[in-house]
Amino acid sequence: MALLDKDRLFPIDSGARGLARALYDTVCDLPIISPHGHTDPRWYATDDAFPDPAQLLVTPDHYVFRMLCSQGIALSDLGVPRADGGPTQTDGRKIWQLFAQNYHLFRGTPSRMWLDHAFETVFGFDTPLSASTADDYYDRIDAALATPDFRPRALYDRFKIEVISTTDGALDDLGWHRQIRDSGWQGRVIPAYRPDAVVDPEFDGFAKNVAQLGEITGENTATWAGYLAAHRARRAYFKSYGCTSSDHGHATARTMDLPQDQAALLFERALRGECTAEEADAFRGQMLTEMARMSLDDGLVLQIHPGSRRNHSDPMLAMFGRDKGFDIPGRTDYVAALRPLLNAVGMDPALSVIVFTLDETAYARELAPLAGVYPALKLGPAWWFHDSPEGMRRFREMITETAGFYNTVGFNDDTRAYLSIPARHDVARRVDCAFLATLVCTGRLAEGDAYEVAHDLAYRLAKQAYRL
Repeated sequence: MALLDKDRLFPIDSGARGLARALYDTVCDLPIISPHGHTDPRWYATDDAFPDPAQLLVTPDHYVFRMLCSQGIALSDLGVPRADGGPTQTDGRKIWQLFAQNYHLFRGTPSRMWLDHAFETVFGFDTPLSASTADDYYDRIDAALATPDFRPRALYDRFKIEVISTTDGALDDLGWHRQIRDSGWQGRVIPAYRPDAVVDPEFDGFAKNVAQLGEITGENTATWAGYLAAHRARRAYFKSYGCTSSDHGHATARTMDLPQDQAALLFERALRGECTAEEADAFRGQMLTEMARMSLDDGLVLQIHPGSRRNHSDPMLAMFGRDKGFDIPGRTDYVAALRPLLNAVGMDPALSVIVFTLDETAYARELAPLAGVYPALKLGPAWWFHDSPEGMRRFREMITETAGFYNTVGFNDDTRAYLSIPARHDVARRVDCAFLATLVCTGRLAEGDAYEVAHDLAYRLAKQAYRL
């Protein structure tokens, strides 16, 4: 019994379903372009075996453990490391059994589809995971992980990944990327420049981080001019390892374009720890515009993904640290927020600014009209909480009429969970083919054009947008 329906996510109408299937057949085996993600570069550098099924599929995946947490299961019982040094479960089989006993909680969710995809296509299972099959799953996956075919580099090839970007802090020495490069392996793993720790005055240790930025670059980051020069130097260093994008995860989409003397004064207040919340947000906004100007010089694509109210639970932040499933979407303004940046550089077609959102109400009202007129602006795919079949469908329905297909950037998987990469791309390709088939069957798109667009959405647009 297969875990996956071969026609999953295709339209119910038989005519549209047949066309969606035909479109999908032309793109399902295309290489994967993964320009925005969070896999660990260490995996590709060392090519070590993954430790056990729980460490691969449960413990690092916040999509998985946040659902279990919502049902009262402690993160420490799932092996999630504790920032406060408290005890956590280390027995992979016990973690897996707990996961399997509660696998029903994922019914109807994207996580269930991604996991079942991995279980069937990567490991060959044809019976569902449950408490009664948990040990069989664990033993078979554990045995597979011990073989060369399931090492990170072998899976990279098996998944037909053409290029994958990790996300790396501005202070990272990129040692793992250096090891990948020096190994002679032909897989293309590149960094993305993520400077949040040195552009956000509310980030823990901001002043110390900025001082370290100066030490790394040899620039005087106690001055505004030296601080900007240090960013330019680090961006150049990242580019030397293949980086093609910067990545900015701010709470809002606010941008600013202050006179340089005012920006310098704001920077000085940030270093002294004197910024109000309003001033900190203004400084982050100023830095987005500064980064956009730097992108005109060095060619890096500027990614802005605002709207996550991060670390919503103070007790969980203290116990487990950042990025543990307690980031919650919030309402986000784009029209007023992006105007200073777009007034400064938005008409320059040499610039590529890719904007994401967690606020679907902004799709048709704000984001599609903005991307539909400014040459520099493109829209990232349905993201995070909306990286789902229904979320992808809503994205296409609300964006396409105003922005078209070619002001979007295809798909990126944005995941830490390695085995979910082919599953996520498969879902996106199926949803896009279903949408295209519906347009054809309702007379809004020529069938020949649909085949071309399907290829663009699955492959070409991401490669083009991220300059890969």
